[in-house]
Amino acid sequence: MQRIWQKHYGTIPAEVSDQGTIVDLLHEAVAKWGDKPAFHGLHVDISFNEVDALSRDVAAWLQAQGMKKGDRVAVMMPNLLVHPVISFGIIRAGGVQVNVNPLYTPRELGHQLRDSGAETIFIFNQVTPTLAATLADTPIRKIVTLGLFDLCDLQGPNPPVHPEIAKRSVSMQTVLAAGRDLPFAQPDLTPDDLLFLQYTGGTTGLSKGAMLTHGNLVANIAAFEAWVADRTNPGDEVVITALPLYHIFALMVNFLCYFKLGAHNVLIANPRDMPAFVKEWSKWRVTAFTGVNTLYNGLLHTPGFDACDFSGFTVCFGGGSATQKAVSDRWKQVTGLHITEGYGLSETSPIVSANMLNEPQFTGTVGFPFPSTDIRILAEDGSECPTGEPGELCVKGKQVMRGYWGKDNVADGVFTEDGYFRTGDIATIDAEGYIRIVDRKKDMILVSGFNVFPNEIEDVLAGMPGLVETACIGIPDEKSGEAVKVVCVRKDDTVTAEAVIAFCRQNLTAYKVPHHVEFVAELPKSTVGKILRRELRPA
Repeated sequence: MQRIWQKHYGTIPAEVSDQGTIVDLLHEAVAKWGDKPAFHGLHVDISFNEVDALSRDVAAWLQAQGMKKGDRVAVMMPNLLVHPVISFGIIRAGGVQVNVNPLYTPRELGHQLRDSGAETIFIFNQVTPTLAATLADTPIRKIVTLGLFDLCDLQGPNPPVHPEIAKRSVSMQTVLAAGRDLPFAQPDLTPDDLLFLQYTGGTTGLSKGAMLTHGNLVANIAAFEAWVADRTNPGDEVVITALPLYHIFALMVNFLCYFKLGAHNVLIANPRDMPAFVKEWSKWRVTAFTGVNTLYNGLLHTPGFDACDFSGFTVCFGGGSATQKAVSDRWKQVTGLHITEGYGLSETSPIVSANMLNEPQFTGTVGFPFPSTDIRILAEDGSECPTGEPGELCVKGKQVMRGYWGKDNVADGVFTEDGYFRTGDIATIDAEGYIRIVDRKKDMILVSGFNVFPNEIEDVLAGMPGLVETACIGIPDEKSGEAVKVVCVRKDDTVTAEAVIAFCRQNLTAYKVPHHVEFVAELPKSTVGKILRRELRPA
């Protein structure tokens, strides 16, 4: 497919470089920004110079433990001030960071540790019982425990470390104190060296580790930096990081890219506490924010958010799941900006496409492919779909992973024969180059032979007064094969199932109208706020 979208690029380059490593990015940013505050957490700032010194100490300690270039190191923690220090320490030592969701169960954690072969883990005190429950069945040899107040002068009660883990672990304070007196030798790193094992959500079975290289991330950072160049002021940015740093979206955009841009990065450890989150936001003249649709929606429903200072706000990106027009419209009413929707995956470091920042209105698409990115829309038989026809979105670019860790990527059909990554998402592309994600291939509902895409029904119901949020699934039906069901959170019990169905009838063709409506107090969500449809389906 010709890059028809590049006619919209303006000053954005068609190609970006993937030369250099994330260690180069660190050194360049530290040299440029020095004593400027880099990260903020729990009322404390650390500067770029402090990140440099502390991460060097972590790297020295890891080397003293026998860690070699390419060894995997797991990190299991929320957005605490110590997180970027640990990440840069692992990276500087030549390690491959294995990002772990701190809400994982012992089964999920055990799989990820065994699959990655990680022998070292940095883990938040509060989740050490999870590790204790699976430790004997993992390759872990070294454990570093992390408290709430590491790097902070503040004192307060820390979550206790599980007794079994306490016997075998050292604290972060011990690591930093020891590392300060240890020598460090920077290993030779290239763009082809692995940087992260980014595990997928495991929605269709056991999660798989996407192998992301230094070059993958460097290229995606360069593309993002070019995309936002007209709206950013390096050295003056204040970015709020509520999405967890173990998620590839926040990891690349909030952490690495805004570090390069010299931003003051405000880390939110618990965004689920919306009142506390809004209170923290109110202290800052925020310029940039990233989130998923439910996070934006949650902020809009939290008292006091509309009183925050949005005078410096220039960039807000949405991703992870479909951004709903009703949410973006309300967001613009409050903040002055539409949500700029983009699209990406763990396997693509993560950004594949995004809307232009100068779009005058919400497009309902995920915009145009990033620089150095090619796409194809393929039918089931592998043929190219005509313009406007839905098919599987396939991607090739400098940001695309090497493959899944330990898997036969050829046999599994992860890539097409000509090297395009199969995303599993159904999409269309129009004559201007706008990509529209129709839905996940596996989430599509088949009603009497007609394709129904849950995103469309959810988007319609986002505009219904009285509903907070909705999830759409397919359930077995004797007559039609599958029937549409919606699970809704309502503001009060005056909203009825009949009213929901009637609203859908006004906005949807007959076969798309839900036959079943259920009301719940809360929808199941991932830790980044993505609604988990799979947990709503019948067993």
